[in-house]
Amino acid sequence: MDKVQLKNIIEAALLAAGRPLSLDELRGLFGGDDEAPPRQEIRAAVMDLQADYADRAIAVREVASGFRIQVEPSMAPWLSRLWEERPPRYSRALMETLAIIAYRQPVTRGEIEDIRGVTVSTNIIRTLLERAWIRVVGHRDVPGKPEMFGTTRDFLDYFGLKSLDQLPPLAELKDLDALNIQLELPDDSPGAGEGADGEAAQAAAGEPEQLATASVASLDQARASAAELSDQAGDDAGDDRNQDDNGSLDEPADAAKVVPLKTH
Repeated sequence: MDKVQLKNIIEAALLAAGRPLSLDELRGLFGGDDEAPPRQEIRAAVMDLQADYADRAIAVREVASGFRIQVEPSMAPWLSRLWEERPPRYSRALMETLAIIAYRQPVTRGEIEDIRGVTVSTNIIRTLLERAWIRVVGHRDVPGKPEMFGTTRDFLDYFGLKSLDQLPPLAELKDLDALNIQLELPDDSPGAGEGADGEAAQAAAGEPEQLATASVASLDQARASAAELSDQAGDDAGDDRNQDDNGSLDEPADAAKVVPLKTH
């Protein structure tokens, strides 16, 4: 099989699949191992596709589950008009919780609450589990055997990451304000907590992921949340823990050492 035909087959498969395809899945398009091209040829064809799409409105990107064709984020201002529904938006409390799990995993709910300084709403954990962004990876060997949470491949795919190593270091996140990154986070004022969490749960259950840029905006929210938590890591804990489910950081968080990232 010549290189042009191989590249065309892979391009058609990535476009038709609507999800990331691994090298093994792409090889499976050609039948058994004896008939399928070697993995090196498959990867070379994908690299050729990436070069063909350079400076185009679409691109071939590698994420945790494999390769996919996606729209460049710069196209969002125009393509967003194709859909009446707005992309999913999540409360600040949810994004803070997700950021802590991503950077500190494996971590228990109690440890998340110690870092944030407020109680973590059950709706937040349920939403993240339903979105398949987090999963239970084990139980802490302490009384009560609390569940430990970690991120998933779906989390990496949604945010366009190949591995957890691609998460920006916490030290770099402190400079996000200087980059003038604009965030539109729901209001965490008193009385808005349940509505924000409920909206997040509703989005997790049924709203479509129309553009790859929706995940980019959510990743910016997670990065900003992680930056705030990093700034507060050296402060002493406040008096009594605020018991609201809003997620607003009314009190400073406990100091905590960031553990090395682990890929699950």
